[in-house]
Amino acid sequence: MGISSLPELRPFLLVSFLCIYVTALVGNSLIFFTIYSSQQLHTPMYFLLGNLSVIDLLCTSTIVPKMLANLFSQRATISFAGCMAQMYMFTWALVSEALLLALMAFDRYVAICYPLHYPMIMSSHVCIGMAGSIWTIGITNSAVHTSLAVPLSFCNSLVIDHFFCELPPTLKLSCSDTHLNEALAFCADVIFGVGSCSLILVSYGCIIRTILRIQSSEGKKKAFSTCSSHLTVVSLYYSTVIYTYIRPTSNLSLGRDKIITALYSVIIPMFNPIIYSFRNREVKGALQKLLGRTSLLSPGRTLSLCLKNHPS
Repeated sequence: MGISSLPELRPFLLVSFLCIYVTALVGNSLIFFTIYSSQQLHTPMYFLLGNLSVIDLLCTSTIVPKMLANLFSQRATISFAGCMAQMYMFTWALVSEALLLALMAFDRYVAICYPLHYPMIMSSHVCIGMAGSIWTIGITNSAVHTSLAVPLSFCNSLVIDHFFCELPPTLKLSCSDTHLNEALAFCADVIFGVGSCSLILVSYGCIIRTILRIQSSEGKKKAFSTCSSHLTVVSLYYSTVIYTYIRPTSNLSLGRDKIITALYSVIIPMFNPIIYSFRNREVKGALQKLLGRTSLLSPGRTLSLCLKNHPS
């Protein structure tokens, strides 16, 4: 049914979500390639940030293109296989992002509370191993939920009151017994959602305690600035995800939940690269160098240099 059933809002929603998607696509791609191309950003914190950009690209690309196609054609349909694929990809991205944000909080905890042990604890092998584990857990969890959703019967209605195939509204639509699906989904939400959030809260509790022990105000400011961007992203992400998922599906208010879901699935992935780039000098500097190098290698620039070096 889309994010709104009002036909007069379709042009506005089409243009708005197209702009949001392009911004998210360009922003997260720039962050990823900036980290990849800049040697000074080859550190654990930016390695994890690069993974976050990939997850945000996966999340938005799973939802928005189909949403835009439905808004443009005014015929909002999706095949059953497409619906299950969308559910699988989104659930994968959702859990992976929750776990990755927790790992990023742990990284900041080690960097601020145990700076001398940081290179050993957060070595490249450890970071790659933990990031790989996060992706694997996300894939496995998503496979479990999707495989349990495939056999469900949808005999009463085929109309999903949402703008994509998310698990809670799809379960609400089924006429089969969904108690097992709901129980496993709730357990996964508590383990991955509440568990990750708890780890973040504990990490930042230790970080704040360590920062308060720093004598100089400059030292406190510098220590807090290293984790302010992550704290902003975490606050936006978990406030919306926990509201949506840590409830039984019988308590859903789908009209309100569409807006909340749009925030963490589409809007926040657009803001993540903006938050991390504008509030981080190293990322801004590396991004400026990348864009400057790209402009130097542009066809027009190359042609002008050749004409200058080889005058007629």
